[in-house]
Amino acid sequence: MPDATPALRSLRLDGRVVLPGDDGWAEAHTVWNRLVDPQPAAILQAASPNDVAAGITAAKRNQLPLAVRGAGRNLAGDSTVEGGLVIDLGRLDDVGVNPGTRVVTVEGGATLGDLDRGTIGYQTGVPAGTASGTGVGGLAVAGGIGWLTRAYGLSIDNLLDVYLVTAAGEHVHASPQENSDLFWGMRGAGSNFGVVTRFEFQGVPLAPEVYAGAAWFSQRRWRDALRFYAEWTPGLPDQLTTMARFLVPMAHWDAPEELVGQPVLSIGWCWAGSDMSRGEDAVEAVLGTEPDHLIAGPTNWLDLQTRNDDFFPDDARAYFKSLYFDDFSDDIVATLSEYAAAAPSALTAVEIHHLEGAFGRVDEDATAFGNRDARYLLNLRGTWTEAADDATNIGWVRDTWSAMERYARGGHYANFLGHEEEREARAQARDSYPPKTWDRLVELKNEWDPLNLFRLNRNIPPSRL
Repeated sequence: MPDATPALRSLRLDGRVVLPGDDGWAEAHTVWNRLVDPQPAAILQAASPNDVAAGITAAKRNQLPLAVRGAGRNLAGDSTVEGGLVIDLGRLDDVGVNPGTRVVTVEGGATLGDLDRGTIGYQTGVPAGTASGTGVGGLAVAGGIGWLTRAYGLSIDNLLDVYLVTAAGEHVHASPQENSDLFWGMRGAGSNFGVVTRFEFQGVPLAPEVYAGAAWFSQRRWRDALRFYAEWTPGLPDQLTTMARFLVPMAHWDAPEELVGQPVLSIGWCWAGSDMSRGEDAVEAVLGTEPDHLIAGPTNWLDLQTRNDDFFPDDARAYFKSLYFDDFSDDIVATLSEYAAAAPSALTAVEIHHLEGAFGRVDEDATAFGNRDARYLLNLRGTWTEAADDATNIGWVRDTWSAMERYARGGHYANFLGHEEEREARAQARDSYPPKTWDRLVELKNEWDPLNLFRLNRNIPPSRL
């Protein structure tokens, strides 16, 4: 392959191209998940949509594999590529709010922290994830589950339109009125069809303080607490989103000394309604379980959205897997408790997201996101910091997933999938969508990316490949 350096150096850009040996290269090419460390040929730090188009054209002309990076938090390592070109959107991070309509405009390189800080002053929120360093772009084209999911649905359910650059280097607008089929596919499988440079969301009412909290249970009480969670969650009001998590409290947290450094089961919640007293009533049953530790009350939204950040240090190595469930039987409770107790890293967490509510009322064919009738999503979040511990931690996630798979309903959540060999990654992509949805996505791929330029993702190959 000919040297593409001169061609990349000569690109006329608002941003810049960073090459190996340039100042800033080490920082520019490093991604969050240190489990993956390819060496790109170049990184294009885009400062405009035209820069994105120029990068796509340059990658094709120079036969370079292409990766797209928002915040660099892609778990599978798909935001970088060996010997190829990375288009980095990190400079495109503006967030704007129309106070009258609550329409929120977000550029493709913004993080959830950028989004939350940019909207909460307008008493507005956008349903998204729970870690502030996550990129809006990667999250929002694949789903977007967080503390507002039951009240308002996924990120994609609040998406009004997108502005993207296609594999042809063209600037395209997709909405329910324009390129509506593409807009359907962008909501659930969007990384396969182009690079989103701007999102427009319908923001939702959100006060700067919400009623939130968590009840912690020591290991001897896990099974009873998890059974309680399974019995309590059906029928909860939509405004209440809950999550049960096995985690290890950290020393700097305000927690009882006897629980610090020991795994606990946390039943957490966020009430999205304006009347906090109703939120207190909704979690009365949790308060009555007499947990080993309780955190409950009015909570600053920005504080809630950054509480998870301790589990995502800058030098993290990570491997995730996910499963959907319809219930939590005694066998599930016993199996999950056993494996959670054996988690090899204090940064690891096992999360159970209660779905239903607004999430479940979206028609299965309204977006390219499947499993709308699932009641729970299990995320096995393996995180550690030392390369010597790779095999142990990856093995624990795989073993736990295998033990739980027998109880699951099938399907995957693309945002909770880690780095896999190509064959397994392809199988996961196929299993993430219902058959009719998959067929429709392939047709979209044939139209918008027939050569599979955008293949570093949970890929939907075109028919010809």
